[in-house]
Amino acid sequence: MIPLQTTRLPWMTEDIAMFRDAARRFIEGELAPHCERWRKQGFVDREVWRKVGEMGMLLPELDEEWGGAGGNLAHQLVMVEELGRAEVPVSTSVHTIAAHYILDYGTDEQKRRWLPKMASGELLAGIAMTEPDAGSDLQGIRTRAVRDGDDYVINGAKTFITNGATAHLLVVVVRTSAEKGGKGLSLIVLETEGLAGFRVGRILDKIGQKGSDTAELFFDDVRVPAANLLGGAEGQAFAQLMSQLPYERMLLAVLAIAVIERALELTIDYTKERKAFGQTVFDFQNTRHKLAECATTAHVMRVFVNDCIQRLLDGRLDATAAYMAKSWCSEQQCKVLDECLQFFGGYGYMSEYPIARLWADARVQKIYGGTNEIMKELIARAL
Repeated sequence: MIPLQTTRLPWMTEDIAMFRDAARRFIEGELAPHCERWRKQGFVDREVWRKVGEMGMLLPELDEEWGGAGGNLAHQLVMVEELGRAEVPVSTSVHTIAAHYILDYGTDEQKRRWLPKMASGELLAGIAMTEPDAGSDLQGIRTRAVRDGDDYVINGAKTFITNGATAHLLVVVVRTSAEKGGKGLSLIVLETEGLAGFRVGRILDKIGQKGSDTAELFFDDVRVPAANLLGGAEGQAFAQLMSQLPYERMLLAVLAIAVIERALELTIDYTKERKAFGQTVFDFQNTRHKLAECATTAHVMRVFVNDCIQRLLDGRLDATAAYMAKSWCSEQQCKVLDECLQFFGGYGYMSEYPIARLWADARVQKIYGGTNEIMKELIARAL
């Protein structure tokens, strides 16, 4: 077995252990059997979110007042781990990030309006930030929202939007003034059903994460109530987005370690069964040494990630540590997955094998959530 952290941190409660067991059983029994169909169609059926919500596993960290299960962020991170381990493309990460924008910055009316429906799965959320000419650099945002009486009129385009084709609710980054930097940006929440002027373009054909829809979005004179401005004040988007970064980065780091551990399990089992030149592949010294290196990486990463989770829950996880977690864990994820795939030979390149899908899915981890180059620049500024 892969060595795991033996020190029990305070966040590793019996409640968390029970939640993990329940989540794993639910995911393996109710969600995993549909993954192949979701990969072929390019998206997860909307009704699936209702099922997850009914189990109290969609936004378990929210207080019961807002429709959640009264847990904490560790419950959501465990859910992300278990979904990643089972290759289930239900993107609760984006959904929970959107929920926390509303929870932390929304007015009481906005929270009452949207959070319970997000917790139940009645509303699936996406975050419309990236544009054709603006990714990690928010100053390049061109989508405009102009105040017109009691409404905002939105014009522009977004791309690479996770849940873009299936979301009922979008947190959209818009420019509400011509000021540079974050002072000119705001977050406006859109309910997309029957919304005039809103259009979903292509579901984009990615090299990995085939079952998670990533889409182009277009806004042509989309009119939304001014009451949908998150927090009720313009120019707050940059601060709102930046304050959630430690949690967002941890979602990616947690996914990375879950996938690495799963890949190692698959590879160790395969190499002990596969024969070559009269012995198993595992019997070759090179195989054992390579897997020993990968297992060491996994162990070190698990200790680091678990410590970061504890600091996040304690309110002590600084942004720099979160940047380190995102960049280093995603780098190691890609390296370990590549090493593991090699031991499968030609079968490792076949998408019917989980190792091939895990390998392809891993590559974007170094890109989204802020590219690793940006992460390293931010780390360097703190040195």
